[in-house]
Amino acid sequence: MKLRSTLVAVSIAVSMTLTQTVMAETILKASHQWPGGKGDVRDEMVQMIAKEVADANVDLTIRVYPGKSLFKPKEQWPAMVKGELDMTALPLDYASGRHPQFSATLMPGLVKNHEHAKRLNNSPFMDGIKKVINDAGVVVLADAWLAGGFASSKKCILSPDDVKGQVMRAAGPAFEQMLAAAGASIASMPSSEIYTGMQTGVLDAANTSSGSFVSYRIYEQVKCLTGPGDHALWFVYEPVLMSKKSWDKLTPAQQKALTTAGKHAEEYFFGEAKKLDSDMEDVFKKAGVEVVHMSGEQADAWIKIAKETSYKNFAEKVPGGKELIDMALSVE
Repeated sequence: MKLRSTLVAVSIAVSMTLTQTVMAETILKASHQWPGGKGDVRDEMVQMIAKEVADANVDLTIRVYPGKSLFKPKEQWPAMVKGELDMTALPLDYASGRHPQFSATLMPGLVKNHEHAKRLNNSPFMDGIKKVINDAGVVVLADAWLAGGFASSKKCILSPDDVKGQVMRAAGPAFEQMLAAAGASIASMPSSEIYTGMQTGVLDAANTSSGSFVSYRIYEQVKCLTGPGDHALWFVYEPVLMSKKSWDKLTPAQQKALTTAGKHAEEYFFGEAKKLDSDMEDVFKKAGVEVVHMSGEQADAWIKIAKETSYKNFAEKVPGGKELIDMALSVE
């Protein structure tokens, strides 16, 4: 009888310990729009953070939902703000309808190259952007900038005259304003819908990141790609973000693990960013797509239009817009 009582007591103790362990574990949901497990570096960033946090043994698990399987691309920001989504990786400009300052992170010609993007991360410009992010109830876990370009099923896009008469997908308001001024018609959609848009004839051309051009197999639908080259016109900020409501529920050890993992993912991404550009061009060439690059003179012609449209509108209509532009331009 005494042995049975002892065994029952041990069983109850073990059960309570297991229950407490399960209850102590925190599970976070991370969503993004890119294909999972297919080599997209943005998916790899999020997966890297999830693995490193799991290995830290701080009772924190991150479940990753790629391919817009949990939220549609533009639903992710409001879901994070409300605390309905814990983490995401997304082009910050997708939230520019709520926070127009974010359009500065996809402003034509504002970022010159990958090294310049890295310098911007530690500048007053990004301090200003991150203040808007934080005030909205979101935390940045990892910075990431991607270069990109243009692709068309009609003709190569080098000078502004080349977009006249083409229906184009532009990634955000700043590029839409510039392209419209150059004579293009605009069709707005997330990058995950470019392929279908071109396949159905809704789109003639698009601009997006090097990573998305490959992940979404745009090379199957176009004749010509304008790669970033030495005069990249197109750079976008696509950070890994977390809801502050979710962040505030974590223990200090869990927050530290996430911060450390985010920094490692950021370093990994920067090392891969340039490679994305060359890999994209290789993939397009192998698919029989012509690959071209803008000259300095052609890029300057685009920036001239952008300064008369996108830059001007941003400076005049966005609270703090002129200051953000000036701070970005001051970073060499």
